[in-house]
Amino acid sequence: MSTTTTTLTAAPPAKLDVVDTFWPRADRYLMHTGVTPSPVIITRALGTRLYDATGRQILDFTSGQMSSLLGHSHPEIVEVVNKQIAQLDHLLSSMITEPVIELAERLAHVLPAPLEKSFLLNTGSESTEAAIKIAKYYTGKFEIVAFSASYHGLTSGSGSATYSAGRRNGGPAMPGQLAFPAPYAYRSPFKKANGSYDWETELEFGWSMIDRQSVGSLAAFIMEPILSTGGILVPPKGYLTRMAQECKKRGMLLIMDEAQTGVGRTGQMFAFENEEGVIPDVLALSKTLGCGLPLASVTTTAEIERGCTEAGFLWLTTHLNDPLTAAVGAKVLEIVQRDDYCKKAAERGKQLRSGLLKLQEKYWCIGDVRGRGLLQGIELIADAATRSPGTELGQAVSEAAMRNGLSCNIVNLPGMGGVFRLAPPVTVTADEIEEALMILDRSFHEVLTKRKYLSSVA
Repeated sequence: MSTTTTTLTAAPPAKLDVVDTFWPRADRYLMHTGVTPSPVIITRALGTRLYDATGRQILDFTSGQMSSLLGHSHPEIVEVVNKQIAQLDHLLSSMITEPVIELAERLAHVLPAPLEKSFLLNTGSESTEAAIKIAKYYTGKFEIVAFSASYHGLTSGSGSATYSAGRRNGGPAMPGQLAFPAPYAYRSPFKKANGSYDWETELEFGWSMIDRQSVGSLAAFIMEPILSTGGILVPPKGYLTRMAQECKKRGMLLIMDEAQTGVGRTGQMFAFENEEGVIPDVLALSKTLGCGLPLASVTTTAEIERGCTEAGFLWLTTHLNDPLTAAVGAKVLEIVQRDDYCKKAAERGKQLRSGLLKLQEKYWCIGDVRGRGLLQGIELIADAATRSPGTELGQAVSEAAMRNGLSCNIVNLPGMGGVFRLAPPVTVTADEIEEALMILDRSFHEVLTKRKYLSSVA
C-alpha cells in the first residue's frame, strides 16, 4: 500500500487590525442562535492548528465542528476544491455528474452489502431528515424511536428525534416520537448485583416502554453507534446486535447516523462495524465525509429504494448531488483508504486514551473515561463520593485549556457531568497527542489549585 506524505507549511497568520471593533460588529449584525460564541477570534487554520488574531497557536481537538477529519486545509483537498470550482461547481439538481457517481460508487465499495444506493446532501440534519422520511415512505408507518440522549439535528424531523437539546418552546414535535433509554453505563440505574451495568435488562425495559406507547406504527429506530453530543456514550458489546434484532422483530428500519463516527475516526471505517453482522437499513453520513465542507450522504438498499419509489418518495433541494462537494468526498474516502487512517486512528486513539486514564488517576474529578479511536470523552464530577455532575468545573477546565492552547469541546447536558469531547483529525501526530495531554494536565492543575481542592472534594 502506497502512502503519501503530506507536508503542511504554516505562513504567518494574518493579524486583525479591527479587533476592537470585531465584537461590537458581531453583536450588531449576527443573530444569536443559542450558541455562545467562543471568545477567541480565529484568523487561520492549518492541519491540527488554529491561529488567533494575536498569532497564538491553538491545537484543534474538535476538528472544527467535529468535521475536519484530515485536518484543516489538507493540500489534496485544497487542490480538489480549486480544480473543481474552476471546472464544475453547481448545476440543476437533475443533472448528474461524474464526481457524484464516483462518490456514490466509493461509498458502495466501502460499505457492506446490500448498502449501495446513495444520494448527496449538505448537512447532518438534512441527511437524518431524509433518512427518517425514507423510513416512513418504505414502511408506511410514522413512529420514530431515538435515544434519550440523542442528537440528530434541529430541523423538523431530525429535531423531533433529538432529545439532548433544542426541544423547548418551539411548538409540538412531529407525531410519533418515542424516547428510548440511552446506554449510559456510568450513570444508569440498571445495575447487576456486582454493580456492573445491566444493559440487557435496561434494553428490555426500554422496548417494553416503546411497545406500550406505540400505536402500532413503528417505522424506524435512529441512532448513533456512539452517542457523541449525548456525552460519548459507547454501547457495550452485543448491544447493537440486540437492537438490530429487536427492530427486525417489529418490522422497523434501523437508521445509523454516523455524522461524527464515520469515515475512520473510531478506528474502523464505520463505527457500526464494531459488531459483526450489524448492517443498518439506512446510513446517514455528514461532517467527516466533507472534511469541513457542507457534504452529507444517505445510503440504503436497492429494495428500500424500490419501495420508496413506488410510494412516491421525493427529495429535492438546491444542492442535491452537487459536483463540487462530491469531488471532495470522493477524495476524502480515497485518502482515508490509501493512507490507512483507520489503523492510524486506532493507534493514536489508544495513545490518547492511555494518557486520559493517567489523568484520571491523578485528578479525582475525572469520573469516567470512554470512547473509541479518536473519539474520546472524559466526564467530570463535583464530588467523588456522590459523583454529582461537575458542570461548572468542566467549563472552568475547558476555558483554561483554551487559554493554554487547546480547543476541546465541553458538553453540558442535564443529568450528566461536564463531558469533554476530544476528536482531533485522524492526521494528528503522536507528538500532538502528548502536547494536548500536557495542556489538559496543566489546565486541571490550575483550576483545582485555584479552587483549593486539588486532592479533595469541593
